[in-house]
Amino acid sequence: MTSSTVAGQSAAGQGAGTLADQAYRAISDRLVTLQIRPGEPINDERIAAELGFGRTPVREALKRLEHERLIVAYPRRGTFATEVQIADLGHISEVRRELEPLAAGLAAQRAGEADRAVLDGLLAHLADASDAGADLIRLDMTLHRAIYAATRNPYLEDTLIRYDNLATRIWCLFLDRLPGLAGHVHEHGPLLRAIMEGDTEKAAALAEEHVKGFEAAIRSVI
Repeated sequence: MTSSTVAGQSAAGQGAGTLADQAYRAISDRLVTLQIRPGEPINDERIAAELGFGRTPVREALKRLEHERLIVAYPRRGTFATEVQIADLGHISEVRRELEPLAAGLAAQRAGEADRAVLDGLLAHLADASDAGADLIRLDMTLHRAIYAATRNPYLEDTLIRYDNLATRIWCLFLDRLPGLAGHVHEHGPLLRAIMEGDTEKAAALAEEHVKGFEAAIRSVI
């Protein structure tokens, strides 16, 4: 699996979808990985030109991103990437500590043959993963989205993608100061195996430990 494949899958593990879906995934990736910096103005015309889309799908994507708290629009001022609020870490982690174990447990129960093939491929890719920060971030996003998809619950999947995006923005903000990035991502190995083996309790426990470890790592550097 190539890094470009991983980047594409990190969008949500879905097909190409509509132009608005494609624009959403492209802009979301830039916002989540801080290629568009917090507080930076968002120009829909410029983004449309860069992505090769019309302005209509880009505007539809921006509406969705505003709902997900990745951008904010101010009357007469314009649209901006939201600031990363460290004070939100506790609120985000509070939600993820409940929902990530639920998702892992459901994935262990419900993952079908196609899901298991995806997880097995990611497990193999994880073993050969680069230690480059940007590659690891995208791989982490891809791993989470594959687990969410395997829950077969689109509402849970959408909710967790939203909160994982917010958590990842915080992670990217402190990326240069966080030790053990590779180790954090490689924690997914045992989690993926537990899901593939159908071990609900182990998968849930590992997911909870993973979320707690993320919060602790961030708090250690702020």
